[in-house]
Amino acid sequence: MVAQLISYIALGAPATRRPASGDEPFLRPEIGFTPNWYRQALGIDFGDRWHTDPAYRRDCLIAMGREVRRRFGSAMIGGVKNPDEPEDLLTGAFGSCVVASIYGVPTLYAADNWPSSEHQYLTAGEVDLLEPPDLDRNPFFQGIMEQVEWIAGERGRVEGYLNWQGVLNNSYRLRGEELFVDMALEPARANHLFECVRTTMAEGALRLYGRQRETGVEVRHFTMSNCLVNMVSPEQYRDLLLPHDRWLADQFDLVGIHNCARCADPYLEHYAEVSNVGYIDMGIDSDLRKAKGMFSEARRAIMYTPMDLAGKTLEGLRSDLERIACRYGPCDVVFADIEAGVPDERVLSAFSLCESLGERR
Repeated sequence: MVAQLISYIALGAPATRRPASGDEPFLRPEIGFTPNWYRQALGIDFGDRWHTDPAYRRDCLIAMGREVRRRFGSAMIGGVKNPDEPEDLLTGAFGSCVVASIYGVPTLYAADNWPSSEHQYLTAGEVDLLEPPDLDRNPFFQGIMEQVEWIAGERGRVEGYLNWQGVLNNSYRLRGEELFVDMALEPARANHLFECVRTTMAEGALRLYGRQRETGVEVRHFTMSNCLVNMVSPEQYRDLLLPHDRWLADQFDLVGIHNCARCADPYLEHYAEVSNVGYIDMGIDSDLRKAKGMFSEARRAIMYTPMDLAGKTLEGLRSDLERIACRYGPCDVVFADIEAGVPDERVLSAFSLCESLGERR
C-alpha cells in the first residue's frame, strides 16, 4: 500500500494536506473555521501582521488554540496538541497567495478574512516574455525564508506547510479571465505561463523543504489544488494541465489532488494518470464508488460544504455521512470554512456522527 496524506486545517489557515499516521478513523472529520470565526470570538486581526510577523502569529495561535479547546474539548481541531505551545507556526501564512505574490501581484489583506490577490493581470505580451523569478533575489520569497529562520530559532523545528495552490489557480491569479481565452485560442501562450508557474511552485517548495529538513522536519509531499478545474473542459485539462500536474508529481515522493467541493467525475480518468497520488478530495455529488475504485490506495476525502453543515437538518447530515461511509470510506470528511454563527453543537454533532458511523464498519 502506498503512503497516504490526510486533510489538515491549521488554525486560521485554508485546508492543506499532511502525512497520514496509518491509524486514522474510518470516517475522519477535519474541522476548520474562517478567520472571521476567530475574529468574532477573540477579536484577532488577520491583516498583514498576522502573515508577516511570526511572533504575532504565534501569540494569536495560542489564543486560538485555547478557544478551540475551551469550546470543543478534546476534539482534534487545527492539529492542536498543547494550545500553549503551538508546534506549527508556518501553515496559513499568506493563505493561497504565495505564488502570485512571488510574481509581484499585490496582496490584499483583511482583518476578518484570508488574503487575496489584487486583480492586476499580465498582458499577453508580458506572459510571452515571462520567466520564473529568481527566488534567491525575490523579496517576497526571501521574506518567507526570514520567517522560517525565526521559527527555527524559536521552536528548533520548522513544522508546517505553505499553500502552493495549483497550476491553474496560480495562473488565473496572474492572467485573469484572459487565461481561458489563451487556452482556447493561444494554447502555446497558456502553456508557457503554466510552465513558469509550475517551476516556481516546485522550486519554492523544495527550497523550503530543504531548510525544514535541516531542522529535523522531513516534508516529501506536495498538493495540486485544482479549485478552478470545473471552468475548463476535461479535454482542456487533459491536453494543457495534466502534463504539468504529472511533472509536479514527478518532483515529489507523494502528492495530493485537491478538487474542492465540486464534482470530480469528468476529471477522474485523467487524475488517475498522475503518479504517487496519496490523497484526493472531491464534492459529495461525485461518483463516490467509482472514485473509491480508481483511487483505492489513496486516502480519499469529501469536501463537505459549510452551507450544508450549517443548513441541513441533523437527519440530512446523518444521511449524507452514511452515504459517504458506505460508498467512499475509509475517508476524511472535511468541514472547512465554518463561519461565525454556526452553533458549536452542530460542529460537535458532526464529530459524533463520524465517530458512530465509523464504529459500525
